[in-house]
Amino acid sequence: MEESRLRFSEDHLWVIEMGETARIGLSEYAQEQLGEIISVTRAEVGRFIEPGDPIGELESQKTVVELVSPIGGTIKAVNEIVVEDPSLINIDPYGKGWLVEVEINDPEEIERLMNHEEYEAFVED
Repeated sequence: MEESRLRFSEDHLWVIEMGETARIGLSEYAQEQLGEIISVTRAEVGRFIEPGDPIGELESQKTVVELVSPIGGTIKAVNEIVVEDPSLINIDPYGKGWLVEVEINDPEEIERLMNHEEYEAFVED
């Protein structure tokens, strides 16, 4: 995946715009901090979400983390493969480990997120 197209939230989720929809997943940094991810629950398809609404939970050997959406819109797809094999988030967080796809409500919300360089600086602090 082209890192320059990724945008990041302070909650360590990434977003990539794909036309009318955006794909959301957990950043590589976050999955490294969590360690082995052992289960995933996620929001249901068809639900309208606002930025900050929960879109699922990840459980790792260390903790349980609530995932909050960085953008608003209608959930169009969930990654069922990750539900069956949560380790994909550890193996390929920017590819096969994506979590949900959302129909974009406001493209400006994506623009306000951090780019890759800004996110790298954010996690170093």
